[in-house]
Amino acid sequence: MFTKLRIRKHEAGLWFRHGDFKQLLSPGSYWLLGRFIFKDRVEMIDRLAGKFEHKLLDLLVTDAGVAGRLVVVDLKDDERALIWKDGRLGWIVGPGRHAFWNDPAKITVETYNVNDFTFTHRKVEAILGFRGGGTFLDGVRVESHERVLLFREGELVGELSPGLHVFWKQTGKVVWKAVDLREQVADVAGQEIMTADKVTLRVNLVVTYRVNDAVKAVTTVSDYAQTLYREAQLALRESVGTRSLDKLLADKDAVGNEVRSVLDARAKEFGVGVRGVGLRDVILPGEMKMILNEVILAQKQAEANLIRRREETAAARSQANTAKLLAENPALTRMKELEALQEILKGTKATFVLGQGDVAEQVRGLVGKDAAKDDS
Repeated sequence: MFTKLRIRKHEAGLWFRHGDFKQLLSPGSYWLLGRFIFKDRVEMIDRLAGKFEHKLLDLLVTDAGVAGRLVVVDLKDDERALIWKDGRLGWIVGPGRHAFWNDPAKITVETYNVNDFTFTHRKVEAILGFRGGGTFLDGVRVESHERVLLFREGELVGELSPGLHVFWKQTGKVVWKAVDLREQVADVAGQEIMTADKVTLRVNLVVTYRVNDAVKAVTTVSDYAQTLYREAQLALRESVGTRSLDKLLADKDAVGNEVRSVLDARAKEFGVGVRGVGLRDVILPGEMKMILNEVILAQKQAEANLIRRREETAAARSQANTAKLLAENPALTRMKELEALQEILKGTKATFVLGQGDVAEQVRGLVGKDAAKDDS
């Protein structure tokens, strides 16, 4: 007829009779009477678990004895709560009724209304990394070279500065778009364009740019990088199409400057600043390369012939001036003769005694005599 029951210090007992809750039993020893007659039953609850979960929770918390041992958190649909156990985060809970044993641990509750979907807390890093935190919270870390635009239900609600930003989930569709503020490069490669003189060539263009207004860049066009690429293509085609091949090759910088002027005006409309534009490569068809090389070769040969004739003319003019100068100055002629004689006798050991008269004639006479001796 009697059944002895012992409830340990870390436990509590839920006493039911005929299926109805009767009382919360504290730690200690109990005798149950009429287990078979009164259908008494005791459910043992481990209070060390912290959170009290039971299918009859809504009924049990109406009992004063039970309610006095619990911290009950009743959340609406737009509310969330952080439950701290002895100063450490124990649970993050959503809408509904939740109960926690107030002994042996100290329970602290922080309640939030998620209509303000941004979440701030001095321990935000630990909370975001808490197990199960991803069910309720989401975060984005913004780098120093970025700006992040935050959208809620398709409406721009803010621009996020560098740092960690955390938001409540299940509060509407929240998305963000990161914009890189560093200087970037767009390669507009392989554009086949026809020049004004009907020559088809391929041009590679390089555009350097930087986002100046993140809001404009994201909200004005769907993809600012792709839009800039397309505008660069159109501007390049227009600029090259109005020039002949010779003009294009002679001044490629002019094409780059013209494209930049057109592109910069358009890019400002969606918050992008163009830093530089340049033609990286101009690729000609094979047969056009051969023709161009022949033209260049002919031009260089003509330039070489012109320089050669110019030098010959200058040499002849110099010789004529020298002859005139020698004719007008006998002493200078005498000096030139001596210089010639010195050059002829360089390295010889012979001694010559020259008299008066024309030195050149005397030298020729001496040379002639030596030659006759050698013949004989």
